[in-house]
Amino acid sequence: MTSLKYQTAELTDFAQQLLQLAALSTDKASAVAQILVEGDLLGHTTHGLALLAPYLGELEAGKINTEGAPKVLSDFPAALTWDGQRLPGPWLVLQAMEVAMQRARTQGTCTVVIQRSHHIACLAAYHQRATEQGFVMLLHCSDPNSASVAPFGGLDPLFTPNPMSAGLPTSGLPILMDISASATTNGLTNRLYKEGQQLPADWLMDGHGKASRDPAVLFQDPKGTILPLGGMDSGHKGYSLSLMVEALTGGLSGHGRADPLEGWGATVFLQIMDPQAFGGLSAFQRQMDHVAAQCRASRPAQSGQAVRTPGQRGLEHKAQSLKSGLALYPSIMPMLLPWAEKMRVTPPEPMA
Repeated sequence: MTSLKYQTAELTDFAQQLLQLAALSTDKASAVAQILVEGDLLGHTTHGLALLAPYLGELEAGKINTEGAPKVLSDFPAALTWDGQRLPGPWLVLQAMEVAMQRARTQGTCTVVIQRSHHIACLAAYHQRATEQGFVMLLHCSDPNSASVAPFGGLDPLFTPNPMSAGLPTSGLPILMDISASATTNGLTNRLYKEGQQLPADWLMDGHGKASRDPAVLFQDPKGTILPLGGMDSGHKGYSLSLMVEALTGGLSGHGRADPLEGWGATVFLQIMDPQAFGGLSAFQRQMDHVAAQCRASRPAQSGQAVRTPGQRGLEHKAQSLKSGLALYPSIMPMLLPWAEKMRVTPPEPMA
């Protein structure tokens, strides 16, 4: 299959129309559409518009609430806990960011934890909104309704990949980190399984405890699992990070794996820090600029492959895509065309 390019604005409008016809209000549909397209712009093709068809399916089945606002469970000047009431995840996170940034300006920092959110898509897609205003942002999540990663040394899945992300402002390109506590993600393994492809390394473990790169082991009996970050030899590191994410999400919000399953969703930890309340923004940027410059100046281990900072390739991909069109992963638009036909929405035309 060939990747076709589309105008970014047309993809965003297309996604928003489908979401509105699926009963989301304009503001919620706009938030979800923008975050999904941003994921593709940054190169996270399994967590961008690839999620739109599944989201539409969840909306059709009544598994995403379309009306209302988060319920405030706890409210301190620099710490809030929300019940997301299974509202759209991207909209909830953007709402939480606005509150946290506003309070961080006066408190120095603000943390919002959200229980019972729906899925929040690509974590990296949120951070530039914070770094452009000079904030440091942490965003982590787990899904207590699903399990695909075993604790290190075990066979039985307990965790989701439990992604962790951070946005760090510099005087130039921000540093955007988006990684998982596992060796790979559910999105990538599911895609490669459907395409009959293998992972690039032994990131999985079959149901007998043997390392594998074949996604089929996740669908066999006994069922395999995704390995923690670090794999078979040092997966205790990813295991520890998973437990940290569980504590920051389910633990702080008071709702997680100890509670009944409710369906595909997320428990969210979001923290905003204002460098002005610490050593100052200019001092923060001076330090991070220096470290980033040293990283990029490091002698390449492989000729012709310069060292990059986290998020650099994604930001370069975004800049190029905004200029010359966004190339969608080949399987994405075919997943959306049946929804477009069903809802009588004209899909965007590929660029010449």
